[in-house]
Amino acid sequence: MSNLKFQNALSGVEQNCPPIWFMRQAGRYHSHYQELKKKYTFEQLCKNPELAAETALGPIRDFDFDASIYFNDILYPLEALGFDLEYSPGPILSPRLDDAFLGNLKSLDEASSFLSFQKDAVKATRELLPKDKSLIGFIGGPWTLFTYAVECSHKGHMIDSKMNTDLFIKFSEVLLPLLNNCIKEQLLSGAEVVMIFDTSAGSLSTSHFQSFVVPAIEKLAKANPGKVGYYAKETTHHQANLLKHLPLAGLGYDHRFSMKELLLEEDRSGFVQGNFDQTLLFADESNFKKYLASYIEPLKELTPSERKGWISGLGHGVLPKTPESNVRLLINTIREEFNA
Repeated sequence: MSNLKFQNALSGVEQNCPPIWFMRQAGRYHSHYQELKKKYTFEQLCKNPELAAETALGPIRDFDFDASIYFNDILYPLEALGFDLEYSPGPILSPRLDDAFLGNLKSLDEASSFLSFQKDAVKATRELLPKDKSLIGFIGGPWTLFTYAVECSHKGHMIDSKMNTDLFIKFSEVLLPLLNNCIKEQLLSGAEVVMIFDTSAGSLSTSHFQSFVVPAIEKLAKANPGKVGYYAKETTHHQANLLKHLPLAGLGYDHRFSMKELLLEEDRSGFVQGNFDQTLLFADESNFKKYLASYIEPLKELTPSERKGWISGLGHGVLPKTPESNVRLLINTIREEFNA
């Protein structure tokens, strides 16, 4: 029960047309999601497995993506560990992580039990998904979860987080086993690969990225070789290169990278996901077609062998109020151009 093009991309099998999956493809831009939000809160959509599955299936039915990603939020492991979490509408956490609160965190067993709704959501989504569609799981990146725990929200320059890297090491001793459990539960429940979304990691200096992010991701990758992908917004080439020796399933890249150059790198392994600029989806149809043609042209110069491993997507998630017509046009254009 999976999508052949998606499995080919994971396995490095040559093919003409890439599979298509967008981050946040089930989200605020989509009328299906908007209708659900009239009846349910965000927390209900995440924590009720049947509602989570219905939310994830909306864009599959509407746009015919090759893969679904289960619907949830990266911050629930923090709630499971004992943080208070509310959405108003953005997430707010309390209390602030410090050495004193570190000793009050929930045990691994308690936290894993709290998160049982996540594996149930993956199962429910897999049961609803057509057999020819793939399913992606996800967790939040360790550094990103740490920044939320310290800053209590996601804004500003994350000064407190960057000034407390010793606390990150201590927190990782508790957090990483929980995240590893989450990965394994999602894989056992039907996910074919689990993405690590490390939104804040790209803001780090290269030395901090190497010292703190890479070792944490290495532990998760080695515990689940070939089953974990990684994405961090605004990473540099050098930061991304630091991850290439890890046993990851692949890497996602934002729109600041050249997809053609990424695919031609001699030392790459695993999938390469991305990376059309999501803001260009707001253009009128005429200009949007020009932007899309400009993006596709250099990729069509590559052979199917050179393009193997490519998962077509955006540089980041679909933004709120993105025109659904352009989402559909992008998907249809990719398929028309690369199946020609």
